[in-house]
Amino acid sequence: MVSPAGGLAGEVESGHLSVAAWTERYGNAVMDTFGLPQRVLVRGEGAYVWDADGKRYLDLLAGIAVNSLGHAHPTLTAAISAQLGTLGHVSNFFGTPTQIGLAETLLRLAEAPAGSRVFFTNSGTEAIEAAFKMTRRVAATGGGTRTRVLALEGAFHGRSMGALALTHKAAYREPFEPLPGGVEHLPFGDTAALEAAFSAQSVAERGEVAALVVEPLQGEAGVRPLPPGYLALARRLTTEAGALLVLDEIQTGVGRTGSWFAYQQPEVGGGIVPDVVTLAKGLGGGFPIGAVIAYGEGTATLLGRGQHGTTFGGNPVAAAAALATLGVIERDGLLRNVREVGALLRQEIEMCGSRLVEEVRGRGLLLAVRLTRPVAAQVAAAALDAGFIVNAVAPDAIRLAPPLILTADQARDAARFFAGVAVPAEVVQQPAAAPAALSTKEYP
Repeated sequence: MVSPAGGLAGEVESGHLSVAAWTERYGNAVMDTFGLPQRVLVRGEGAYVWDADGKRYLDLLAGIAVNSLGHAHPTLTAAISAQLGTLGHVSNFFGTPTQIGLAETLLRLAEAPAGSRVFFTNSGTEAIEAAFKMTRRVAATGGGTRTRVLALEGAFHGRSMGALALTHKAAYREPFEPLPGGVEHLPFGDTAALEAAFSAQSVAERGEVAALVVEPLQGEAGVRPLPPGYLALARRLTTEAGALLVLDEIQTGVGRTGSWFAYQQPEVGGGIVPDVVTLAKGLGGGFPIGAVIAYGEGTATLLGRGQHGTTFGGNPVAAAAALATLGVIERDGLLRNVREVGALLRQEIEMCGSRLVEEVRGRGLLLAVRLTRPVAAQVAAAALDAGFIVNAVAPDAIRLAPPLILTADQARDAARFFAGVAVPAEVVQQPAAAPAALSTKEYP
């Protein structure tokens, strides 16, 4: 039995339980929404993690773009410990210095205009829910005629009911329909379809648009960047229509693409200022926190007193974690590291000589290795066996979202894996068959 205090850590560190034993216990105790875990991890340091059997892995996924500073970063762990030892939770009847300081820091990094405000949540899904409620307030202030919310095909915005309405994948949506109405999904990156959605004919037939919700790069769809000029057009059309432009930067924000927010890169955003940006994932460096940044007084006041709330959002410990994470990114020049090491990682994989690698797409340290065959699941499994954590985000794409502290040597190690992996002929000829093993080597 695991004792209430200290027993679990001792049980793990003593080596009494293997990955197999922990996995069996997981299957008997945890709801089966994710399937059995690929491994059971017990500790981490920097860009590496170790499983219960003592095997080390280079973490090229960072908890799906969450662990910005890697694992067990001393500044982050010290900030969380110090705050928890001082003041842990007070409810939103009260303010705290960390909450206020974090809001001010985010507004500064976002270069938000006067009157802008921040709402804190616990996750990205909750940030999207708050933004969705803001679009409903646009409808209310427009006399009830603004009922349409536009999103894109391939979009993933979360799995709660409002966020799910914006998410495109049918397998996620259909078991829970009917979802909140008024959402239309436009073809990804199609500027003609975007213009048509705002046309006089569309407005006459379906009503005015309340908001357009987009990801600058679609993470779950395979790290697909929007084409150049798309966000600039979106900004012009939403401004002319009096609609909100909501950017989901839950995966792309907090330095992941080499700038604080992806839209701030001229080739991505073209100099636009959005109305709403949602954040989470990397914001707390591994501690759960999300945020909604509302740009300008008009947007910031869409949700009035009593119209939205949260118990834990912006709590002192989460805010301290986020402040520490942002502080380390600034102090250690990690935006530059993301740009330089991300470019190196991309170049090394593209030039690794593997016939399995078609291209590498994305920005900074949010990349997808597009494969020449739909064998991403087999490649991810081979990577795990070789000591690398990656994600088969699409049948033909491997997602890489490592910690922002990734080094050049670690990037080269990852590229050597792709250079050495090979797909057996039976996998190529029979893709519907059970996954076959891939030949590779293990790297230290």
